Amino acid sequence: MNFIINILALGVPFSVALLMASLGEMVNQRAGIFNLGCEGIMAMGAFLGMLVPYTAGQAGVYNLLGLMMAAGAGVLLGLFFGLVVVVFRAPQGIAGIGLQMFGVGTAGTLFRHFVGGTQSVTGIGSAPIPVLSEIPVAGQILFNHNLVVYFAFLLVPVIWYVLFKTPWGLQVRAVGTYPRAADSIGIKVNVVRFQALAVGGALAGLAGAYLSLCQAKMFSDTMIAGRGFIAVALVYFGRWNPVKIMGGALLFSFAQAFQLAVQGQGINFPYEFAVMLPYTLVIAVLAFAGKDRHMSPAALGQPFNREMRV
Repeated sequence: MNFIINILALGVPFSVALLMASLGEMVNQRAGIFNLGCEGIMAMGAFLGMLVPYTAGQAGVYNLLGLMMAAGAGVLLGLFFGLVVVVFRAPQGIAGIGLQMFGVGTAGTLFRHFVGGTQSVTGIGSAPIPVLSEIPVAGQILFNHNLVVYFAFLLVPVIWYVLFKTPWGLQVRAVGTYPRAADSIGIKVNVVRFQALAVGGALAGLAGAYLSLCQAKMFSDTMIAGRGFIAVALVYFGRWNPVKIMGGALLFSFAQAFQLAVQGQGINFPYEFAVMLPYTLVIAVLAFAGKDRHMSPAALGQPFNREMRV
């Protein structure tokens, strides 16, 4: 029983970086922008989030400033990506790979210049919720984490409400489905896409900062470890729905927690197979979770030019 509880308790915080990054990517894709550069934005967020408390001090306010700087850098990179794919109409897939390489390479270079080697920070500790954290089993699994974990899961209903119950959410879905019709009724398609990219970039930057400030409490070049690409895959798995995306993030993270628990138990099992289990699970789920391609935003990946019938 304790083995299962430990897996669940580990899986919840493990899912946070994936959840925030995939929610941000979903907002991008709902607006018609396919951003493969999520990995690069996460890398920059992870570095900058750790850099602030490392250089300024370990007080809690500096951790908050680190999160804010990571989110701000994500916004700037999202807007830069928008300049390339929205204004100059570059192929979104190729531009995304370029952003990924730029972000990962720049984060690694700046880390070696300003920090030099592996350095730890105090980071953000857990903040158990009074009373609720004392509930047997459920308290340990759900209510004994840091504030960023609670914030990430609160984002799920918030983003669902914004996308499906507000005028701005309707505009985002309109420009991602039929941008010419949206333009014909006065919606500024490119402006809305820039706004969506800013939101997505901020969440990806926060996701990276979570890894360095809350989980590892350090930075390394390999910290992101493909999570940006997995976040993109989770958007497809979740069918562009925040609640289903949360389920996918938890599924992957429980598999990751399971492989760590197996190694920790000293079971005579090749650890390489345990390590690859979460990634194999993502591939299997995407392959067999259905063929509902029609559910994707109709204008996903397509540039908009109001002067041309494209």
